[in-house]
Amino acid sequence: MSSPERDPILRKITVMIVDDHPVWRRGLRSVLSDDEHLEVIAEGENGEQALELARELHPDVILLDVNLPQMNGLQIASRLKAERNSACVVMLTGYDDEEQALHALRAGCSAYCSKDIDPLLLIEVIQKVVQGYYMVKGEYYDLAGIRKWTNTRIEATTGPYTIDPHEHFVPLSPREMEILRYVTQGKTNKQIAEVLKISQQTVKNHVSSILTKLYVEDRTQAAIYAMRRGWVRIADTPNTHDNEDNKQDHTGRL
Repeated sequence: MSSPERDPILRKITVMIVDDHPVWRRGLRSVLSDDEHLEVIAEGENGEQALELARELHPDVILLDVNLPQMNGLQIASRLKAERNSACVVMLTGYDDEEQALHALRAGCSAYCSKDIDPLLLIEVIQKVVQGYYMVKGEYYDLAGIRKWTNTRIEATTGPYTIDPHEHFVPLSPREMEILRYVTQGKTNKQIAEVLKISQQTVKNHVSSILTKLYVEDRTQAAIYAMRRGWVRIADTPNTHDNEDNKQDHTGRL
């Protein structure tokens, strides 16, 4: 599966670390620097910086946190995939659950690991993903294997009679994530529409899509889902609303 230009035997694997905690980045850099086959070439602390560095430096592997300012790790992975960036993304997160893993794989990640992973295992994961393998829940898969794992887990979650299981656990679009941030603040469709200068029907359509992708029943569940998995930071919600929003009622529904 490996290609000559990326074979760790011929040259070091280049790694970029993306996390907004400097102490964590420093510790991770120290661990990886002890391995002669790895080279940490950059560190990023937010989404835009991560994308700029990935485009400029083309690292072999990006170690990516989920909970980041500006945009979350899933959004970054999805953007890199859309841009056909060749970096293998390893999601490192403290929000370790199977549904989060599904979202990560759908977003384009090659591996999904808890932040308490053993350092030697993390080094092994880095080497494996460069060779074309995927890793989730401690197991390695080839492309066919990870597709089977994903489809099996989606069916187990949504049930065998779901009309189109591929509608679920799909990455949210930038607009959907923006709206989800407002939903977590308890804003109504009307308030969101006024802030974003779009129609209430457009907001409603986006919210419906969010519920489908997350496989939840209502906007409250969507907000809890996002907060529990570190997708949304309230402080990161665009600062475009004003005091008029607070005058609106909070009775809006999907």
